[in-house]
Amino acid sequence: MPFVSIRLAGAATREQKAGIVADVTSSLVARLGKNPAAVQIVIEEVSTENYGAGGQLIADRDAASTRGDAHADPQR
Repeated sequence: MPFVSIRLAGAATREQKAGIVADVTSSLVARLGKNPAAVQIVIEEVSTENYGAGGQLIADRDAASTRGDAHADPQR
């Protein structure tokens, strides 16, 4: 029985999460021949205030990028 755990920084809509579940299930069926009824998926939404990268909270990085801060992540 495949068990997939997905963590997302921030939130996703119900429709987005349903699509992720459908896509991941489909992939495990196609690539590994798994029974779709046996595939279990958990999606955990992590608040950007509870997640950090590169020495700062993601919430702070996102706020800086919307202000045009020179220290914001250049990839965003």
